Amino acid sequence: MRYVTNLPYATKEEEHVTIPMSDGVRLSARIWRPTSSDTEPVPAVLEYIPYRKRDLTAVRDSIHHPYLAGHGYACVRVDLRGTGDSEGVLRDEYLEREQADAEEVLAWLAEQPWCDGGTGMMGISWGAFAALQVAARRPPSLKAIAIASFTDDRHADDMHYMGGALLSDNLAEAGTMFAYGTCPPDPAVVGERWREMWHERLEQTEPWVLQWLRHQRRDDYWRHASVCEDYSAVRCPVLASSGWADGYSNAVTRLLGHLDVPRKGLIGPWSHKFPHLGEPGPAIGYLQELVRWWDHWLKGVDNGVMDGPMLRTWMQDSVPPSTSYEERPGRWVGEPHWPSPHIRQVTHPLTRHTIGPPRDPDGTGPDGDGDGEAMTVRSPLSVGQFAGKWASYNAPPDLPYDQREEDGGSLVFDSEPLTEQLEILGSPTVELDLSVSEPVAMVAARLSDVSPDGAATRVSYGILNLTRRDSTESPEPLEPGRRYRATIPLNGVAQAFPPGHRVRLSLSTSYWPLAWPPPKPALLSVYERSSTLTLPVRPVDEPDEVPSSPFGEPEGTPPLETRQLTPPEERWEVKRDLVGYQAELDIVKDRGTVRFEDTGIEAGRRAHERYTAVADDFTSAAGESTWTMAFRRDDWDVRVVTRTRLSCDETDFFVDATLDAYEADRRVFSRTWNEKVPRDLL
Repeated sequence: MRYVTNLPYATKEEEHVTIPMSDGVRLSARIWRPTSSDTEPVPAVLEYIPYRKRDLTAVRDSIHHPYLAGHGYACVRVDLRGTGDSEGVLRDEYLEREQADAEEVLAWLAEQPWCDGGTGMMGISWGAFAALQVAARRPPSLKAIAIASFTDDRHADDMHYMGGALLSDNLAEAGTMFAYGTCPPDPAVVGERWREMWHERLEQTEPWVLQWLRHQRRDDYWRHASVCEDYSAVRCPVLASSGWADGYSNAVTRLLGHLDVPRKGLIGPWSHKFPHLGEPGPAIGYLQELVRWWDHWLKGVDNGVMDGPMLRTWMQDSVPPSTSYEERPGRWVGEPHWPSPHIRQVTHPLTRHTIGPPRDPDGTGPDGDGDGEAMTVRSPLSVGQFAGKWASYNAPPDLPYDQREEDGGSLVFDSEPLTEQLEILGSPTVELDLSVSEPVAMVAARLSDVSPDGAATRVSYGILNLTRRDSTESPEPLEPGRRYRATIPLNGVAQAFPPGHRVRLSLSTSYWPLAWPPPKPALLSVYERSSTLTLPVRPVDEPDEVPSSPFGEPEGTPPLETRQLTPPEERWEVKRDLVGYQAELDIVKDRGTVRFEDTGIEAGRRAHERYTAVADDFTSAAGESTWTMAFRRDDWDVRVVTRTRLSCDETDFFVDATLDAYEADRRVFSRTWNEKVPRDLL
């Protein structure tokens, strides 16, 4: 990244500004804005997240907010209620109170003398969720949003559930927020009330995983703040981006296809990162794109930002399987709108271990006559140990590894070696004519690029809890032995398969620990010829529609000065005990201790996830998330330790959690939860 210090506007920073809410709670904001805005008001751009602006996001914030401020914007970073230095308690994600607070923050910004009355919202992940959800509420000052790594559907396409199956990231993210939501504010900012504010958070928090497990169906809990319920509610322009390695790779194209506002889409090869910090690379000059976006929609500059294709995306070349990549080779391609006229849905029948040629020249599928012999599989719990994370963060290395070992417990269908390059762009789908031996069962479908030497790189995947095959609102148990049709959408992707490679579809009945296994192992029967794979083919002779290098070099302002006091640690280990038959995935993400030189705060974060199972006992599956958050400066020395364990039997989930808080080495708070949540056809 190129660090820039010579910007069009001189700026100033207000480190702690309080914004009053209608119920008396005050939120803490950090503001960067042009010094000239005292007399020449500018638009305001809000980033609204729960991840502690004074320390834990301070370095990242220092790269992009001063940069945007230096281009003529008041950039405002607000800690959500109950986080960082804001008052109150954060009880769950995306609550009505959270969104009402955001509307009040925007109204407050629009009234400030340094603001010209126009606002935008930006962010990644929670910040993007917040911006999209608030846009659907149409606050009068909000003129545009720019969002990265988000979803418009909280139940079907978030880290909680996928195809009605429970994701392990549901536990992991709950563990993250259990820790972040119970950290104290900084006494140097809030004064002597810091301890009172901290204990309010400690006493009024419960593990969020309990709430998320109580809603195993798509219900009003998930419909709230899911913009897909009414796309027409969004009336402002949207710049939407994500990465193919991210869990949120699907929402960009859904917004492009459903919104009726000016909109642009951008999808790179990245994991869960801003595009200017994108990993795997290439990262791009995203902040320059934001300046153009805000200049047009907040300042009325006619700069051609809406020219060119609606979607720009990285067409990924073939690579050997690896758990991380520094760069993904490929090229930028563009689509004029979405759905794209360039994409052709090509349907292939599945025959004995083979992906057959398209059934018809126009790509239409079979007539579903149900003929063909059944192929069967009952997958071991070991299928999924090399699946990587639902959403890659690229630290520690967390992408899927070589799929050949996974394929040993799966039904596998291969194409013939390709005679010419094949490129796909969009979401593949699998339609199965099937039967199962149990009333609750799941199918995981994986699409892989198989090289001539046999190495298999996962390209995309999808999961379906078969009790939700027709409805996630009203699931029904399966009748063992009865034949059903089920459609499994795979995650969207842009991928090139070179000549000589094969396309592989793999089907398994478990995918642990990425997804929670059903109560019992099930025998899956798939009837060939009446089951299909449909690929979204982009003909290789289509024009790319974009220059070969459509973006500038990543740039930002110099990051905040920090010093690493203790080293970070990253670990991702698969272990198997061949005496007791226990399998384990052990993940450590430890940031070490970092000193922030501007405030003197020394902050440490350590996350440890552990997923275990014994042999093929599906009720032995268990996951555990442990977090330690520590903050120290002079005589202020505090620490929060959270632990959440999720286990099960055939009828129930069990949540065992602890929360401990310390001042120095003295424990000042402790609470334990032991709860049972019934399994609902899950």
